[in-house]
Amino acid sequence: MKDKQKIGAVQMATGPNVSANLFEAERLIKEASDDGARLVVLPENFAFMGKADQDQLKVREADGDGPLQSFLARISKQLGIWLVGGTIPLAASDPDKVRSACLVFDDKGERVARYDKIHLFDVNLPGVDERYHESAIIEAGSEVVVLDSPFGRLGVAVCYDLRFPEMFRQMLDGGVEILAIPSAFTAITGKAHWEPLVRARAIENLAYVVAAAQGGFHINGRETHGHSMVVDPWGTILAQVPRGTGYIRSSIDREFQDSVRRSFPTIHHRRLKCSV
Repeated sequence: MKDKQKIGAVQMATGPNVSANLFEAERLIKEASDDGARLVVLPENFAFMGKADQDQLKVREADGDGPLQSFLARISKQLGIWLVGGTIPLAASDPDKVRSACLVFDDKGERVARYDKIHLFDVNLPGVDERYHESAIIEAGSEVVVLDSPFGRLGVAVCYDLRFPEMFRQMLDGGVEILAIPSAFTAITGKAHWEPLVRARAIENLAYVVAAAQGGFHINGRETHGHSMVVDPWGTILAQVPRGTGYIRSSIDREFQDSVRRSFPTIHHRRLKCSV
């Protein structure tokens, strides 16, 4: 019999003070760990949200070296947990840009994966004077990431990626069983689309989803939606944080997932394949 394992997500309202953000992240990670979570997912931009997008250049790190990466390695090793490190700004090939990188650390503090955000949020929100242009400062990644973990085959995506189901179908071809999705949805788009998108990615791939979000008001004037959640392969929300800072923890049941995939084998009924 497969053990039920506990997974968790941290929700924050990050600001421009890195030290304060790391202090808050550590507190919440420890609370989730103390509550039994062996996999913890942090939100997008957990360590820094400046007044302007260009401020990310001030905290940009070289790959493999820097205080944000050291923080993630230290906490995962200290608590003996797997940690999906939201996103942090890493050096890009363009000196005027960053890579929005999600780093995964195992319970020994070793980095086991890096995913660079592929889909960049360049939009004008309808009906309001709210615009985003991530590609002005972020250099897009190109590689989908799925890796082995004690919780099953783990796929990593970030925020705007949620709107592109073909990316998750490619993960499914890689055997994905659980999805970690650090995010920072706006209040407007989150209210309209966050829950339907998260649940859809779980349902169509018959996978567990751990979606960690920013939730609250930020010093740059932005408001994020929150509602971090864990969703099971049937689309049921197992745990959720509505607004503000906090964490959630839930069990994943691999036997349940196997049963759903056997009795409701939609992922084997595909007739079209996505290609890149």
